[in-house]
This record gives sequence, structure tokens and C-alpha cells, in this order.
Amino acid sequence: MSDNRLIYLPLGGAGEIGMNCYVYGYGKPGEERLIVVDIGVTFPDMDTTPGVDLIIPDITWLKENRHRIEAVLITHAHEDHVGAVGHTFEQLGAPIYARAFTSNIARHKLAEYGVEGKAVRTVSAWPETVTLGPFTVGFLPISHSIPESSGLVIDSPAGRVIHTGDFKLDRTPLVGEAWDPDLWAEVSKDGVKALICDSTNVFSRHAGRSEAIVGPAVEKLVAEAKSMVVATTFASNVARVKTLAEAGDRAGRSICLLGRAMRRMIEAAVETGVLKGFPKVIGPEDVTSIPRENVMLLVTGSQGERRAASAQLARGKYNGIELQEGDLFLFSSKTIPGNERDVIRIMNQLSEKGVDIVDDGMGDYHVSGHANRPDLETVHDVVQPQVVVPMHGEHRHLREHARLAAAKGRKGVLAVNGMMVELSGNEPKVVEYIETGRTYLDGSVQIGALDGIVRDRIRMALNGHVIVTVILDEDDQPLGEPWCETMGLPETGRSHAPLVDVLEEDLSQFMGRAGDKTLTDDDKLEEGLRRVARQSAMNEIGKKPEVTVVVSRLS
Repeated sequence: MSDNRLIYLPLGGAGEIGMNCYVYGYGKPGEERLIVVDIGVTFPDMDTTPGVDLIIPDITWLKENRHRIEAVLITHAHEDHVGAVGHTFEQLGAPIYARAFTSNIARHKLAEYGVEGKAVRTVSAWPETVTLGPFTVGFLPISHSIPESSGLVIDSPAGRVIHTGDFKLDRTPLVGEAWDPDLWAEVSKDGVKALICDSTNVFSRHAGRSEAIVGPAVEKLVAEAKSMVVATTFASNVARVKTLAEAGDRAGRSICLLGRAMRRMIEAAVETGVLKGFPKVIGPEDVTSIPRENVMLLVTGSQGERRAASAQLARGKYNGIELQEGDLFLFSSKTIPGNERDVIRIMNQLSEKGVDIVDDGMGDYHVSGHANRPDLETVHDVVQPQVVVPMHGEHRHLREHARLAAAKGRKGVLAVNGMMVELSGNEPKVVEYIETGRTYLDGSVQIGALDGIVRDRIRMALNGHVIVTVILDEDDQPLGEPWCETMGLPETGRSHAPLVDVLEEDLSQFMGRAGDKTLTDDDKLEEGLRRVARQSAMNEIGKKPEVTVVVSRLS
């Protein structure tokens, strides 16, 4: 009996939606050769991660085992699957494999970090395969809300695994490949040990709808609009962007793309041949010279992103373009849970301008890119795996998906981030727990989620900040009075005196009472001053601010 084993290890995306990163390994325990599937990002929010630019998986375990990594494989070009390749390439040093459209996006991300495009290797669709150590891997076409999405057929000496990536069962996706059940059945006919499967829409009990049904409703809406039309959707949903553009073009409107991500995705789709016949576009500088009723803007920011084109148009002008009363703004997208407040803020700002807003509350202008519950059952039946391992979902999604598999007589394995599952035998089992977490991209620096930096930022935001400065002479005696500077705090409190004056008076009294043991010990002095400042502020304004103490000694 072989001592080798086949393992599956999620480092991101299992127990959450976003930041996908999955690892497969084959070999002796602790010596397995590894492949990494996807390495994506998730996005911060002002409540829990203020100031953070992006959130990526904690890849400490991968860095410690980088000598064992054969390759990184990217299933498709959504940010939560490809967004971290540039941030992590130097740390992992492994070649990146993807299909042409995704390769185009990945190369641009690596170029931002000065990495040449040779690091990305373009692979054609199944039946082409690549050999990576003990693995043979092929990219199996599947429909999704972005071109050239692929599941992965992963072969090892322990058997075949199919990793679905994100998918939906769409026979008329407009852009990209249609769902081909015969192809998936052919790939699965000799037996599939495990199906690692998207779980996003497991609670949606109606069969998924095709991208093709959106077109007529959009075309009618745009044709009947009396003034400028603006539409926002996910920039990566090239099929939807094309549908919107064609509706505008048929209505006699000039099309303008606003937002770097929107332009970049369309350029990549055209460059790689997945998008043909896109209507002619005009630049932002040409918009104001055309009657409003003859213009349609396609803009980024469907999720309320503050710096995207939608938000800037809602606040005022963007590239010289300003919305007016009677214009129509279409949200051809679903609001991702957690983004509702930001989207509603933009809607209200648009409403204040007199702009008419159309969202997808009735389901006419958007269809999901993920498989619903009946579609998941269909894939289970086509693939006929021994084991179903849910991925790409919050804990409740994974748990429900595992129950769905069990209801169909299959073994469902609930594995969240950090659970290493052995798939070698007939009974999958958790064999190890790996510490996982998040890394924040804060400006140009990567910091750990537990480093305390963001925690301190939140505390300062909640409580304000006081800087206390004292100077001691050569004999360790105060030279003058302590002085304070405050940030994010009221100027006066309960006593109606300036807050700074109250703090400085209490700090002066403390310094006057302090003995030599305190005055000669920086730690004790700082602790005492901090305690007095916080308590004094509490008495005055009902808050204990963060306090920084600066002690200067004259030598």
C-alpha cells in the first residue's frame, strides 16, 4: 500500500465568499508536491478595516512550503480569484497557468509589480493538459459571468478530482463557452474521486437563468428613455456590458465606457478574441458635445465603490460629465451582501439630482453567475463523484451543500479554511489543521490582520487621540508644564473650558505629585500620564481617547 496521499486544503474562500485560494497536494505526508488553485482578494470596509486597500489570504503556510509548489492555476479572471497574483508572486515564485483571457488580466497585474509576462503560461481548453509534478491538469470550459471560466480536471495517482471554479449552467451565455453536459459527462465517465464545488447559490431553489434573457428587457428600457442613460454592472461581466452597449447602439445612442476596470476588461476580451462585434465607443471628452438623449454611459461601481465612476457621478462630475434631472441610471447587477449601504447611498445621491433609478428588484436586468440549487444537483448527477466537497461560500452555504450531497446519497465533506482533507482512500478525513487568516494591503505594505495596526486605527477613530509631551531637565525634573494636542475630540467638555486646558492642568498636577521613582522611569511616567489624560477626558467628554506620550530628557 502506498504511503502517498492526496490532500485538499482551502486557505481562502471556504467559510467566506471571496479571497479564494485552494491547495492540492500529492506525496508522502509533509512532502507532498503542491498546486495552488486561484489566489484572490476580498475588499475592505470602513467599519472593520478602515484605510486598508485590499485583503488577501495569509499565505504563510505556502511561503514556508514554496519549494514544494509546482504551479499556481487560475480558473477565471474575477478579482476574488486572480486579484492577489501580483501581490504574492515574489513570495511564492511559482509559474502561473491560465487560459488566454485570464492570462491577459494576470499579466497586467504582474506588470504593476515589475514582473515580466513570461511568469504566466497560457493553456488551451480541455483536452489540452499540463503536467505539474505528480499532477496532470486540464482546463474544462464552464459558463460564468466572465469569459473563459474553467473547472479543473486534476489527475493524480490517487484518482481524478474536478474543481468546478465558479460556474452556472448557461446554454446561451452570449460571450464565452456554454454549459456542455456531454463534455462534463465524458470527463467523468471513468470515475471522479471528489467534486470540489461552488456553493454560492445553494439556497436559491429555482433553476438558474441564462444571460440571454436580459437583452430584451434592457433594450426596451433604453429605447423608452427620454434623456441620458447610465448603466452599471460588474466590469468583468463582458457579456452584460456587450448586451447593454448593443441596447444603447440600437436605440441610436453613442456608447461611452467610464472607469478603468470597464475599459480594461473590454480591451482584454477584444485582444484575446472572446469578444467580437462590440459597438463603437466614444471618449468622455465627446459626451458633452452630443445631445443627452443620444448618449449611454457604461460605468464601473455597481457595488458602491467610493472611487468608481458611479459614485463620482452621484457626488458631482466625472471626467467633465454631470448627471441631470430626467436622466436614467440602471443597476444591472445584484448587490453583494455587505455592500447595501454603499449602494443605497449612491442611489439617494442620484435621486437628489432628479435622476430616475432602476435596480434589479424584479429580476429583469440581471441574472446570477452562480449555479442555483437545482443546477448543483445537475452537476452532481453528471459528474457522479464519490465525494462532494463544497467550496466558495460562507459556512452556512458549505453546510447546506454538504447536506444536499448527502440527500442524494453522496458523501459531503464540510471543510473550511485551514482544514487539510485527505482524499486518497474511500473515506475522506481531516488530517491536519493549518493556521489561516488575512493579510491587509495597506498602501504599498502588507500587514497581518493580527498585527494591531488596523485595530489601533479603529480605536483612534472611535475614541479620538491625544498627544502628551513633557520635557525633563538633567536632574529628571519637569521643565515647564506638560502640553497636549488633540485630534478627533470636541474642543470643550462638561466644564465649558477648553478640553486641552483641562487636560494640561490635570497632567501638571500629576507631574507635581510624581516622585523620583516615577520621574526617572520612562515607562512609569508614560503610564501615569496616559492614565491621567484618559481619565480626565472621560470626566470631561465621556470618552477615553487613545493617548501617545512623548517624554524628552535633556542630557
